[in-house]
Formats: sequence, structure tokens, C-alpha cells
Amino acid sequence: LGLVGTIAEGDVGPVDPESGSSEDEEELCRAPGPGRRGPTGGDFSAAFVFGEAEAGGEGTWAAALCQLRGKRAATTLDEKIEKVRQKRKFQEREAKQAKARDKETEDHQTKKRECEDFSRDEEEDVESQYSLDDETIFTKADTVKVKEQRRLKKGEEAESFFEDASQYDDNLLFQDMNLSRPLLKAITALGFKQPTPIQKACIPVGLLGKDICACAATGTGKTAAFILPVLERLIYKPRQAPITRVLVLVPTRELGIQVHSVTKQLAQFSSVTTCLAVGGLDVKTQEAALRSGPDILIATPGRLIDHLHNCPSFHLSSVEVLILDEADRMLDEYFEEQMKEIIRLCSNHRQTMLFSATMTEEVKDLASVSLKNPVRIFVNSNTDVAPFLRQEFIRIRPNREGDREAIVSALLTRTFPDHVMLFTQTKKQAHRMHILLGLMGLRVGELHGNLSQAQRLEALRRFKDEQIDILVATDVAARGLDIEGVKTVINFTMPNTTKHYVHRVGRTARAGRAGRSVSLVGEEERKMLKDIVKTAKTPVKARILPQDVILKFREKIENLEKDVYAVLCLEREEREMQQSEAQINRAKKQLETGKQETVGEGLERSWFQTREERKKEKLAKALQEFDLALRGKKKRKKFMQDRQKKAQMTPEERSQFEILKSQMYAERLAKRNRRAKRARVLPEEEPAAVPAGPKRKKKLSVFDEELTNTSRKALKQYRAGPSFEDRKRLGMAQHRKGGNFKSKSRY
Repeated sequence: LGLVGTIAEGDVGPVDPESGSSEDEEELCRAPGPGRRGPTGGDFSAAFVFGEAEAGGEGTWAAALCQLRGKRAATTLDEKIEKVRQKRKFQEREAKQAKARDKETEDHQTKKRECEDFSRDEEEDVESQYSLDDETIFTKADTVKVKEQRRLKKGEEAESFFEDASQYDDNLLFQDMNLSRPLLKAITALGFKQPTPIQKACIPVGLLGKDICACAATGTGKTAAFILPVLERLIYKPRQAPITRVLVLVPTRELGIQVHSVTKQLAQFSSVTTCLAVGGLDVKTQEAALRSGPDILIATPGRLIDHLHNCPSFHLSSVEVLILDEADRMLDEYFEEQMKEIIRLCSNHRQTMLFSATMTEEVKDLASVSLKNPVRIFVNSNTDVAPFLRQEFIRIRPNREGDREAIVSALLTRTFPDHVMLFTQTKKQAHRMHILLGLMGLRVGELHGNLSQAQRLEALRRFKDEQIDILVATDVAARGLDIEGVKTVINFTMPNTTKHYVHRVGRTARAGRAGRSVSLVGEEERKMLKDIVKTAKTPVKARILPQDVILKFREKIENLEKDVYAVLCLEREEREMQQSEAQINRAKKQLETGKQETVGEGLERSWFQTREERKKEKLAKALQEFDLALRGKKKRKKFMQDRQKKAQMTPEERSQFEILKSQMYAERLAKRNRRAKRARVLPEEEPAAVPAGPKRKKKLSVFDEELTNTSRKALKQYRAGPSFEDRKRLGMAQHRKGGNFKSKSRY
């Protein structure tokens, strides 16, 4: 969360348990209550929550949900799961009763007891579905071992971008930063006293109007670090006309809503206006807000370009400050064309700020071209995780890839029952895990790109309000989102790169709190594990689950496959019904009006690329089943052909498919890195490689040596002419060619 204080270097952090005992895990996972403060308790108010209560009325999340209230599905996925669960339980009870009737005739009291059991509430149903064998499985503890850290070899150094480039006053307070009274009042109202290191370093530089390229660990308050100097600039120099002066670009809709919420809270005592333009929300409402000329615009690239090409009165020529939050994500291959278009339309005379927890080659390119005399502030290394994060890894043996779902189910049922984020590589796997865990009786939600905006915001709201215990998400939730109280992050497979891993595990252990990450690592992912262990500053743990526990949960998942299929069938039927209703309503409208389309619908919105260009770009870069990257590899081509023949994939094939997606991304990234680097204006600040041994001198030819050797001995030899040995060698060469050799002096 934006302004939450972080741990200083000299402060004592929360003690993390070394063993995997139940008492220690309970203590680690316990959320800080209102009466109990952590080590940074003096820096922020324990009762404060970002994004919910705002000065102007309803919160940003609530306002966004109000816009989308009429767009919700007829029934939610949880209702479908519950319907299938009840049906399965009823069938199981019917089978038990039939079996009991075959054996012996039961008396009236036994039948009455069964009827009472049948009408029990949901909680008793969840408890009753586990047998005595299951209880013994639940009581078995996992083994947690400390993984040895490999030392760096001589001459081997951790890769970094700008090293030791940030100097700031450690005793700096908000009152010493020359901020206006409205901002100090807002900071005081939010209950913060001590700025974080990234805020101490960035705010004074930002107030000077300089370009900034900043890198700090996740959860250290980067949002406030760029919003506060911008607000101070707008308050100090009020606008003369209704124009947009600040543009903040974010990669995801949810992060945009969060940044907008933080900005509104910090600007609550000033006249600065803000506007949110992200995908999924009402276009007409956003166009009306943009026509009024808000001071600060927070947008995602796609929706911003849509408004630039379809809203005539809106332009970026007056933008004074451009901010890229999660800059490395904004400049990767998926946003490349859109970012070029936006920077082209922006004013050339502007202040540019780049912020992220990780920096990549693309950010270096933009820093060398787009920024003017930038100040580089790197509070943390490029791949540092949160200081109080406990990292655990579970090894998956080569022939046990199909155990991933069983292991995750065992972890969530036995060890980490609440405040958990589960990351998967694909949207399909996230949806399947939601259904599977829901059928096991857990309270689950999902967040990925296949959901509507209303469903995405609703899932986030329910997870924040603790209405659900587990949020299954793709990498769309890995960037910038600050959800209070996340205790554990579980990685179903290792992410694409180490930088993606840093962002995923950064959803927990934020703002100086303790947290835990558990990652499942297969044989093909061990290289990334070695890199993580090598750069880890605290001991890394290896968690081992008992084999009989894994087998029991795998058997349970196999028994639930029919129910998973039933839920998917219900979803497909509802989707087809909605499509039919939409077609009927459209036909009715056309019959009533007597026209093919209404005037408003007839105007197609324009885009900076043609349909063919967009299609080509999507085919080249999307992570879909028919990705072009699959065609070049024989093994993957065969795998995809087998996948299309089968109606249903095995657990091993599902896990292999998840890993293939990561490998495809890594291959494309490696190809990009092999391209010729752009000529830079800024000098590189990379660590100099230590020479492995004495460098061998290149042997010069006789002519080169004669021409370049200026020693006294060489000069003497030159004046004396060739020696006897040289004349003899030259004579033999002439003799072989059939010529005559006459000794001549050089003079």
C-alpha cells in the first residue's frame, strides 16, 4: 500500500520461525490486529485501510462496482459448484441408505437420525465428508529443511542495473520536504509519520522537476513517491485552463483503480481533480470526465489510445509529467506498439518518471532515449524480495508432475487455510483450480483476463473483505496490487523469469510485515530455483509432504473429475443461453426501429492499427494454444497434436502445458536479448568482469613488428641491415621461386 512505512536498516524485524511446527505457523500467519502493532507500528495507523473510505464519499472500488452492477452473470460459479456438491452428497447418501437397506432393516430411530443428518448445515457437511482415514492424513506434519545457499564464484557477481546510485538523508521527514499544507494535512489524516526509503530518495528529486528512473522492492510505497511531488507541483502552479497535465500509465485495471484511490486520498484537501480511464468501465462516463480536463489522468494503455483516437477534444500535448508505474511491464513485448504510440503523442517538454521493483533492457532503452539527464534511484537490488519473506520450495520429481494439483490441495486444506494467493500460468488452470478447491469445500475466488470487469472487482473485494480465503490468479494480479493481510503466496508452477517471481511473492510480506511463499519446482525449473537461492539474503526452506498425503489427495481429485465436468457443462449451458437472449433482444430492437443499427452503434471506434496488423501482432505474441512458437519445436508440436485429439488432459499433461507457457516466454525473451543493443547516450554502469587469468599477447607479423617496434635494439638492427640468418632465409625463398638473390645493403 502506497504510504505504509517500511523497516529501516537498523530496526529489528519480525522474527520468522525456523521450524514448520503448527504453533510457529499459527504465529507467522496471524494477521496484525487493531490492538497489536508490528515493528513499524509508529509509522502508520493500524485501523487505516487504503481504497475503502475516502473523503469525497464512496470509495473508488465501490464506485467502479456501481458502474458494473447491471452486468453481472445470472448465477455465479460458486452457486454452480454448490449445486453440484449438493447433488453429489445427495447421491452418496442415497447409495449409503440403499446399501444399509440391503444388509438389514433399520429401526425408526436410526431413520430419524439419518433424516436429521441430511438437514445439517453446510459446515457440518464439509466436516462429514472426511473419513477417519482422512483425519490421520490431516494430522501428519510436513518436513521443512533449510536449503544450503551456494556461494558466488570468484569473479561472479549478481546482475544489477544502476548500482549504488541513490543517496538520501535517512533522517528526512515529510515536514522537511517542503510540501504544501494540504498534502501534509492529508498525510497526517492518513496516520503516517515516517517516509519510506524510496519516498525519502524520490520526493525531493521529483520536486526539482528532474526525470527519475527508480527501483525499489515491492510494498515500499512507490505510489506515494511519485504522486506527492506531482500534487505539490499542481498546487504550487495552478492551471490556467482545463487541461490534463499529468499522465500515469499502469499495466492492469485493478492497479489503475488502486493508484486512483491513493491519489484521491492524498489530494482530498486540495482542488486537484483526477480521472480514471481503464478498460472494462463505462466509455461514455470516461469521455465526459476527460472533456472536463482533469489535472491527473490514470489510465491503461489500450483504453487511453481508444480515447485519443475517438474523443476529439482530448489530447496529450499539454502533459507536463509522464509516469510509468511498473515500467518494465509497460515496456515489454505486449505493450510495445501501444507505448510507442502514446510517447509519440505526448509533449516533448515533460518530466518522465519510471518506477518498478525490477528493471529490464527495455527500460534501459527508454531511459537512454526518453529521459533527459535522469536521476537514477535504486534503493534495492534488481531482484530483491521483501526482507521478511520466508521462501519455501517443494520439489516435484520428474515422473510425478501430475502431483501438482494434489500438493496444492493438501497445502490449502491442511497447512494454509486462509489469506492465500495461488498463482497459475494459464487462465484455464486458474479456472479449474477454482472449481476443484470449491468442490472440496474451500471458499475460493479467481482473478484473470477471461472474467468480466465486474467479476474481477467483485473477486478482489470479497478477498479483501475476507469473504473468501483463497484467490486463484494469473500474473494479472502479480503487479502492484496491495491486499492487506495476505499471509501466503503459492506458485503452482515457477513463473516465466526471476523478475516475475519477485513480483508474485511481493503480494505478501509488504510494509515490513512477515509472510511466506511456497513454490512447486519441477526438474525443468531448477535453474531458476538455483538463481533464487543464490541471491536470497535469508535461508531458503525445502518443504516435503508425506507421500501418503499426496496419494490420498490425488485419489480425491480423481473422484471429483465428474463433478468438475458437470460444473463446466452448467457454465457452457448458461453461456449459450445468454448468447441466445442477446441475439433475440437485438432482433427485437431491429424490428421495432426498422433499421439495421441505431445511430450510436453505427459509428465504429477507430484504432491506431488496422485489423490485420492487430491480428498479426496477437498471433506473434499471445500465449494461446496455437502459439506460433509451438510450430518450430517437434516435441511441442507432437504434444499439442495429442492434446487436440484428447477430450480431457491428464494431470501430467496439464502440468506440462503450464511449464511450456513459461518456456515459450523465456525463449522469446532470450531472442530479444540477443538482438544488437541500441547505441546509448548514457554510459553503462555494469560491473567490470574480473579477468580469469593472464591475457595472452597477440603475435605480430614480421612487418608489423618492424614497423611498430621503436626500441633501441630494433633501431640498431634496422641501420645494420638484415642479419646473415635473414639473408639466408630470404635466399632460400627466392631460390624456390626460381629467382636470384643479391645481397644489398638497406642504404
